[in-house]
Amino acid sequence: MISWRDEAAILAMRPFGESSAIIEVFSADHGRHAGVVRGGTSRKIAPLIQPGAQVMVSWTARLDDHLGSFTVEPVRSRSAAAMADRLSLAGLNAVCALLLMVLPERESHPLLYQRSIALLDLLGQGALWPLAYLRWEQALLEEMGFALDLSACAASGVNEDLAFVSPKSGRAVSRDAAGVWADRLLPLPPVLAGKGDASAAEIAKALGTTGFFIENRLIKGLGDRPMPAARARLIDAILRLEG
Repeated sequence: MISWRDEAAILAMRPFGESSAIIEVFSADHGRHAGVVRGGTSRKIAPLIQPGAQVMVSWTARLDDHLGSFTVEPVRSRSAAAMADRLSLAGLNAVCALLLMVLPERESHPLLYQRSIALLDLLGQGALWPLAYLRWEQALLEEMGFALDLSACAASGVNEDLAFVSPKSGRAVSRDAAGVWADRLLPLPPVLAGKGDASAAEIAKALGTTGFFIENRLIKGLGDRPMPAARARLIDAILRLEG
């Protein structure tokens, strides 16, 4: 038998057979991993394996490429925080949906795991969540090998009046250097570079730029799959904060 034990966040749960469930988790040292939880749909276990929950999992299988089985021990439930308001629920769903879609199966990403747990810990804190989520998407791109370089203009090297991002390189472009090509570039709101106003509108605009790279760099290579709808619902919830 093959086995390991690790801390993890539940990303998804679905019924399996008469009383079991298949869960997908994002674990600290074993990445995105699936397994069967015996009795997972029971009243005792089902509340422990809801998306967003932080758990200790023990995985066992006869062979490494088998689905295997999980036993689960609760560490932290986030159900109450997620249901506190529209923004929290939308945020949790967006994070889980993106991780499920873009993380390679069984590939370790410990730094991204820690960033994801820190973000989930902010569920229910509406004043902090939108900016923290933006930083998380930037970290996701970096972890997956598509970090945005917003330190200086790709064309001139200046670090002033940076107003755009190249959709090809992910590097900043100054207003002067953009010239007649400005309409072909992505916006660079100051908040994306860690400056300026962190209003809901500016954060949503910045998420438009990170979303371009998530969709065209991370998701495009996975086949004909659209951006998770949960992310659009999160941006809508963020924009509602302006009201």
